[in-house]
Amino acid sequence: MADYSQTASTGQSSAESDCCNLCIPSYLPGFIYDGKTTEHTSESERKVYWFEGKLKMPEEELVCPKCGFRMHRNQKSNVHLRHIPIGGAFTDLCVEHYQLRCPRCHETKSQNIQFKAPGHRITNDLYNHTRDLLAWGLNNKTVANLTGLGQNTVKEIDKKRLQELYTIDGKKLRKPERQARFLGIDEFLLHHGHRYATHITDLETGHVLWIQPGKKKQVVYDFIDFVGLDWMKGVQAVSCDMNSDFQKAFEEKCPHLEIVFDYFHVVKNFNDKAISEIRKDEQKRLLAEGKVKAANMLKGSKFILTSSLEELRRKDQEAAEGKVFRKKGTIFKIEEVMCKGGWEERYKALIKENKLLFTADLIKEKLKYAYDERIQAEEMAKELKEIMNICEASKDKHLLWFSKLIKEHFNGMVARAKFRISNGMMEGINNKIKTLRRQGYGYPDDEYFFLKIIDASRKDYIRNERSHRKCD
Repeated sequence: MADYSQTASTGQSSAESDCCNLCIPSYLPGFIYDGKTTEHTSESERKVYWFEGKLKMPEEELVCPKCGFRMHRNQKSNVHLRHIPIGGAFTDLCVEHYQLRCPRCHETKSQNIQFKAPGHRITNDLYNHTRDLLAWGLNNKTVANLTGLGQNTVKEIDKKRLQELYTIDGKKLRKPERQARFLGIDEFLLHHGHRYATHITDLETGHVLWIQPGKKKQVVYDFIDFVGLDWMKGVQAVSCDMNSDFQKAFEEKCPHLEIVFDYFHVVKNFNDKAISEIRKDEQKRLLAEGKVKAANMLKGSKFILTSSLEELRRKDQEAAEGKVFRKKGTIFKIEEVMCKGGWEERYKALIKENKLLFTADLIKEKLKYAYDERIQAEEMAKELKEIMNICEASKDKHLLWFSKLIKEHFNGMVARAKFRISNGMMEGINNKIKTLRRQGYGYPDDEYFFLKIIDASRKDYIRNERSHRKCD
């Protein structure tokens, strides 16, 4: 059984067993161990060691803070403080302390426990240890299991830590430390029931600068008020999806900014609103004309029509190399499934048989070329105009819609060739947000959740050399 003792000179605690002495680096000023230790079992079947002791009574603590008269010991009581776990077991301090009373003015106070963390029944050592575990990236549940604290307590400690890092007095978010040149804005699902929040990020650092519930103009207005117009003058461009509210809000407040629409959102609109709808309409038309075979060819072809030719060739290569799509399992009698080929062949057959799909494929290739990193703004503008002409010549309502989309967002699409920025980083942050929510089993406290997102965006991603190839 360990013996918790304290030296008067250094205030260092030590543990003593029958065979050796073990020094425990724990600073407990004023704690006097009385030699009594009891062993208990927690609700989680973990060992808990209780170390009993009392506090020293310095003469200066007996001075009444109100009148300066000497106070008397009125009554004593015990307080239990959770301490740093040792060897997989939890440790508690059972501290005997006095209530002091002034005989002159009747002022009362409790004896001060210097090593107690404010607001919690834990020691300062455990408080700092918990903060370190949270700063290393462990989730609240894991930290609670390691320290023996409740998850609410861990959450309060973590929230306090994040407030100290990113807020002023826990009430106002700190302003950006550097001048950003390029910003990204995107919304993410906050709660079920179509409740969203929006985050604004410095695209050069990946740091989230602002988060607010909603996805309307007011989010942008509040962000500009937060950083100030002088700071916004240093911003050159903002990358966003085709949310008109974001675009209009930035243009209203900061007309010097250029709005950039990246390749991902343009192609996503084209795939979802044009190609997919054309495929459905063509399938209905072929069935109505009695061309069942041609209609059946369009079944399950969405992936083929919306994928790039390079992606289809990659899947064909995997099939040629005999790559396994699903491994065999003996426990549940799972059969082995190999990768299938013929993707490129089917793709060519589809666009050969259908004029509209051929046109859509041509547009898709021209979009890819327009957003090539080597293309300059003038050439990109020329390519986009050609795409609009092709859409209008087809007379198809879905392609006409896409032509209108390009026309309305023409300047923002061409701006991509000027600044070479995209919302790719924003989508990565959205994935981080999903992972963070899943690891935390949900966050009913939105303020705490937003602080966690800001903190996660500032953590460097360290590649595991064992599982990742080194880049040249």
